[in-house]
Amino acid sequence: MRVTNNMMINNTTKNINGNKANQTYLNNQMTTQKKILRPSENPIIAIRALRLRSTLSQLNQYYEKNIPDVEAWYKMADTAFYNMNKILTDCQTKCNYGNNTTITADDRKTILESLTALRTQLYSEGNTDNAGRSVFTGYRTNSTLTFMEDDPEESYDITQSFTYEDISEFKYYSGNVEVPQTLQEVLDGIANGSDRTKSPYISDTTETAYDRIRLAYDGINDIASLNYKYGTTDVTFTGGTEEKVAYYDGKLRQVNANGNPLDDTGAVINDKAGNPVVLDNSAIVTRTVYQGVDAGGVPVAGATLAVYDTEVNWEAAMGTKIVGDGEMVFIKNTGDLVLGSDVSNALKSGRADIQIDYDKTGFTKGELRPEYYYNCTCKTDPDHPVENIRYDENGKKVYEDINFNIGVNQSITVNFQADDFFDMSIYQDVTELMNATDKAIKAHDKVAKLEEMQREAKYVDHQDEIQKWLDAARKEADYADENLGNQLSAGVGKFSKYLKKLNVMYTEIGSRGQQLEMTKNRLENQQLAVEELKSTNEDRELSDIIIDYTAAYNAYQASLMAASKIEKQTLLNYI
Repeated sequence: MRVTNNMMINNTTKNINGNKANQTYLNNQMTTQKKILRPSENPIIAIRALRLRSTLSQLNQYYEKNIPDVEAWYKMADTAFYNMNKILTDCQTKCNYGNNTTITADDRKTILESLTALRTQLYSEGNTDNAGRSVFTGYRTNSTLTFMEDDPEESYDITQSFTYEDISEFKYYSGNVEVPQTLQEVLDGIANGSDRTKSPYISDTTETAYDRIRLAYDGINDIASLNYKYGTTDVTFTGGTEEKVAYYDGKLRQVNANGNPLDDTGAVINDKAGNPVVLDNSAIVTRTVYQGVDAGGVPVAGATLAVYDTEVNWEAAMGTKIVGDGEMVFIKNTGDLVLGSDVSNALKSGRADIQIDYDKTGFTKGELRPEYYYNCTCKTDPDHPVENIRYDENGKKVYEDINFNIGVNQSITVNFQADDFFDMSIYQDVTELMNATDKAIKAHDKVAKLEEMQREAKYVDHQDEIQKWLDAARKEADYADENLGNQLSAGVGKFSKYLKKLNVMYTEIGSRGQQLEMTKNRLENQQLAVEELKSTNEDRELSDIIIDYTAAYNAYQASLMAASKIEKQTLLNYI
């Protein structure tokens, strides 16, 4: 075969270019320290690299973004729990102090001020958020747990369920001494005695204890329906009838449209002169009365519910705060359902379930929003009511868990729902403590004013009359102190219960935190392992590349030298 110079030059050029390309390739490897620069160079390495990079990207997302976000949620919740624990502990401390020592007027004022501040602070902790997302409001992370300002227009239909275990005893006090301002009022009060149909009169403070069920809210508009079930008993109260009543001649009386009290037969009562008695409007009370019916709609004998606007109206209508057999009394402004003794016994012995549907319009700053606790319908906009389902038809709570993925096929709940650890009962308990404290302060103020009146010159000849007023005021103060003591004593146990419930959440956040920490450690180890696999699959040792590059460089230089020798030869060398 004849080999020409052109053939030799072409082959030499080809070899030089090949060596140069190999040197360039190794130079690129030296720069990137990667085994391959294109998937076509080694498809197996390329495929493994894609898989390992995808896995590492997932791990980085979990470890560097999702887990820190969960940690932030838990940090915010833990801080809120800590603050709530401190607030509830402070409330319990106040109860212990007031219950175990003889408190002075200054002590009462201090307790009242402290409870007021603690109540405000407690529910503000429920609005804790993480980066603008509420921690305790389920899926509604853009909403607050409480009303942030007074909202007199906000309106809800609320359904609240109870069991017999929610029935508890509460003491009600009748009679309220109004300190006379003039000598004539002192004398008139003595003349009128305790006759509440005349004014002024000396109130005789009395105490009655009844079992009650307390709604979550006070200031209720009205009860839409009430139902209790136990055994084969199923009684419903709905469709009440409004009536006017008054306490006259020692008992509750119906009052007609003209203000005339009626006797038991429905006839107008006449005075001694034979003229119809006409009551002053201030003595007439408007109430709503419901008749209980069974499941078939048949009226149940002796099952009645009377609804009053205030405790004052209840007392004015009955002469004292009393509930008869088979009766229940509901007070709108306090949210108390007061049970007659036989009704209470029946509900407790029958292990009853109770459901109350009621309307409430107007909420104050700091009150909890009902949609996070109860089945309710917001009807602020009547044309667009918003229904909120908290419990399904079987009474099971509907959970609104927000879950974050923190690993492959592994998620964790980041939020906590407020009804798991506190509700309006804390607010109501603190409010009742505040009311009892305030009432005791005012009762002792009345005593102090009457004692001061005794020392005034204009009353020097009426010491006996002043003493009667003073005795009535001291009796009211004694009852107020007794009530405050009972409330403080009960508060110790109640706040212990709330603290125990909160401690359960501490345990929950601790267990979740441990799970998160273990997952975080595992992901960290996985990151290192995948990084090593990725490096083993893709990377070359720099020293190996330098050796190969040196060899390629030498080969390239040798090819250049060989080419220079070939190019020096011509046909003249062979002539």
